[in-house]
Amino acid sequence: MTNYLKLAQQVVRQAASDGLEVEVIITQSKETEIRVSRGEVEQLSQSGSRGMGVRAIDGGRTGYAYTSDFSDKSIEDTWRSAVELAQVATPDEYRGLPDPQPIPSDDLEIWDANLVNVPTADKIEVAKRVEQAALNYDPRVIITQWCTYQDSIDHVYLANSKGFAGEYGRTTVASFVIGIARDENGMTNAFGLGVSNYFADLDPEAIGREAGEKAVSILSGQPVETQIGTVILDPVVGAQILTALSQALSAEAWQKKRSFLMDRMGQQVGNDMVTLMDNGRMPRGVSSAPFDGEGVPTKATRLIDEGVLQNLIYDSYSARKENKQSTGNAQRNGHRSTPALGPSNFYMQPGHLTRDEIIKGVDKGLYVISVMQTGGIDPVSGDCSMGANGLWIENGEIVGPVGGVTIATTLDGFLNNITQVGNDLRIVPFFGAIGVPTLRLDNVTIGGTKKQ
Repeated sequence: MTNYLKLAQQVVRQAASDGLEVEVIITQSKETEIRVSRGEVEQLSQSGSRGMGVRAIDGGRTGYAYTSDFSDKSIEDTWRSAVELAQVATPDEYRGLPDPQPIPSDDLEIWDANLVNVPTADKIEVAKRVEQAALNYDPRVIITQWCTYQDSIDHVYLANSKGFAGEYGRTTVASFVIGIARDENGMTNAFGLGVSNYFADLDPEAIGREAGEKAVSILSGQPVETQIGTVILDPVVGAQILTALSQALSAEAWQKKRSFLMDRMGQQVGNDMVTLMDNGRMPRGVSSAPFDGEGVPTKATRLIDEGVLQNLIYDSYSARKENKQSTGNAQRNGHRSTPALGPSNFYMQPGHLTRDEIIKGVDKGLYVISVMQTGGIDPVSGDCSMGANGLWIENGEIVGPVGGVTIATTLDGFLNNITQVGNDLRIVPFFGAIGVPTLRLDNVTIGGTKKQ
């Protein structure tokens, strides 16, 4: 069996020369995707892949080449191509490999050793149970869409000419479904989803029930009068807003002057109950890893601390531009890509209240269950506007469904008008690894019907 870390180190030695920095990444993955419909398997795919990428940096000029052919000739052709491309690239003084640092040895709990032995039939059964749970929730749930189970078993091996050599494995399992409900007034749909590093953590019944319950709850939703009021955001909704915040808190965005938070470092930018973290070492985090895509140790970075802007996320390139340290946020999308700055596990620190306790504290407002980005969310301007469906709250009780409204604020307003944060932190995988609890947000424009 090939020792891929030793192979990466060997290629580094072959390609490196005086003044030339070389990095080699080898990735190996095995993926399963299953989709079911009406109790039958609609799609089943299993794939495996491996590949090698070589990055050569010569005086700030970068060349990159990759291959999935591990023959001696192909490997040599690949690293030689990277070296040749570096000779003709445009120089950039900030390009270079990071200096090696010790990698902490704590167990991040991102490897499910049992996943490789889970029979395909058991994975199919998970997807079927998800679908059945959605349909069983209520007779008005008439069908599901995209009822899917996915998993991946990934290995990463990285070595460079500055002496770094490291490897890790990570497993990821996920299941999601769209439940579609119908009554005499029309149809609605809603998501149910679950994600973990561990197969045993998936709860098919909870995933399916979530989709069914949400879809049924917003049937026959009607607009409310246009007003400025309170909204409660479901974690799936909040994740879409936090995705924009993760972009605005990137050093690259600041260096390109493309963030609504520009030049406010050290200032109060949100309510004191808002703490935003990027944590590449979160235990059981679906984007956790011992080191990032260029060998820098991952870490927990406090970006906004009790409303005060404290830091940005950096990779080595963006950090070198400001004479700062990388936060371990260089991301790789397999062996075909060079490192790029991006969030890892990006989340809002949870509070102490349950969702039901937050609802009980609202005199009048909208619990937002699903959104459509009509105006969109812009991390540069800070605009934030979405079409919304949800449930109307009066005197702390849910009184009926709401549909056909918009909610509008700004990202500044979002940060400053959060008045309660739930204890139900949830990782939403559709937008990266974004973690959000239930949020109460005041002073939001709810656009509906004209006042009579």
